[in-house]
Amino acid sequence: MPTAERGLAAVAIKRHGELLLFDCGEGTQRQMVRAGLSIMKIDSVFITHFHGDHFLGVPGLVQTMSLLDREKELEIYGPEGIEEKIETLLRIPHFTLKFGVKIHDIDPDEEIRRSGYRIKTCKTDHASPGIAYALIEDERPGKFYPKKAKGFGIEPGPSYSRLQNGECIKLPDGKVVKPEQVMGPPRPGRKIVYADDTRPSKQIVQISQGADLLIHDGTFAGELQEIAAEAGHSTVEEAAKIAKEAGVRQLVLTHISPRHTNSSKLEKQAQGIFPDTVIAHDLMELEVKPKN
Repeated sequence: MPTAERGLAAVAIKRHGELLLFDCGEGTQRQMVRAGLSIMKIDSVFITHFHGDHFLGVPGLVQTMSLLDREKELEIYGPEGIEEKIETLLRIPHFTLKFGVKIHDIDPDEEIRRSGYRIKTCKTDHASPGIAYALIEDERPGKFYPKKAKGFGIEPGPSYSRLQNGECIKLPDGKVVKPEQVMGPPRPGRKIVYADDTRPSKQIVQISQGADLLIHDGTFAGELQEIAAEAGHSTVEEAAKIAKEAGVRQLVLTHISPRHTNSSKLEKQAQGIFPDTVIAHDLMELEVKPKN
């Protein structure tokens, strides 16, 4: 539930001019205004499950987009049944929908292929059937070595760009220089996993393997494990163990219970297991840098 300090679930990811929204609790569009993010630039919305604090912000968001004369189609993804639920919600307010809304029911373990990356999914362990999402970028070209290129007689200029873009270069003597002769091996793209409202599970560990950033349910303190299990949530210590087992670079704990007013205590509990842990706060911004 919302508090004076914390709003409801919503995570925005900016990537190369694209804006993706994961969950859309009530008040999301106002938080986006505060964060300096335009709702008109949202390309797709990904809903984890159908508890109200994760998707009831959608009808207000869509109505505001219509009031601002949006024309671009909006895609919404979520668990089975999302098409019926979103269409019902959009019929309740009295407004004219001025753009297309394309709704996709997706199954756990389904993969969504997009330009330059893919969205992988797995099921969560919660009272309401849900989905965790992993944004996985395509591999990046290897590091370019100018000295190797010069060794073949290739001078700085357009040929360097062509090699880095995967093209071969034909030399005046007829020899061909391939990109792999002047570049290192391909480098991994970035990986971000969002697993909110879930118990710890093997599926979450698997989908989180090697992630640069794992955003995970950390509703309860470590000593409240029984309550967490009954509620279908995770303790901060359980989330930290997931991060450690999956070998992620950083863990961000979210969905903190209102009973916990001292987040530093929760942070220390998790850091005792996985040091690179932070507690999320409203309007937090993180830059996920590519691995070298």
